[in-house]
Amino acid sequence: MENRDAVRMLDVALAEARAGRAEGGIPIGAALFGADGELLGQGRNRRVQDDDASMHAETSAFRAAGRQRTYRGTTMVTTLSPCWYCSGLVRQFGITGLVVGESRTFAGQHEWLAEAGIEVVLLDDARCRELMSEFISTQPLLWNEDIGVD
Repeated sequence: MENRDAVRMLDVALAEARAGRAEGGIPIGAALFGADGELLGQGRNRRVQDDDASMHAETSAFRAAGRQRTYRGTTMVTTLSPCWYCSGLVRQFGITGLVVGESRTFAGQHEWLAEAGIEVVLLDDARCRELMSEFISTQPLLWNEDIGVD
């Protein structure tokens, strides 16, 4: 995948992350794209807004995409390296590509996915990093709740 295509797709996820932050939620966004580059679904972490611990950004985007006959050739795009839960979703349904906005503020499981043969593009995007860094510094208790730290 070309870097400009990955950044274009990341822009969709980043808009979702910003919307989530504006709603008082956790600023992580995601989008699922088809093999042809068509946007299938987009979403944001809605744990706070929906009072639902399972509503991570990738889950939201996946649900918004609706049922697909196959996920082969699709790409999950997320502003932050996916946690185990979201990485499991990628593996379970055979999503074959992953674009990660950044992994400095949270080192999720993108390497595990790459080891499983999923094409991973890590962008290290400053916009994503700044959004998460600001959130973590101002909302540490909410962040720790989201990642399962007591």
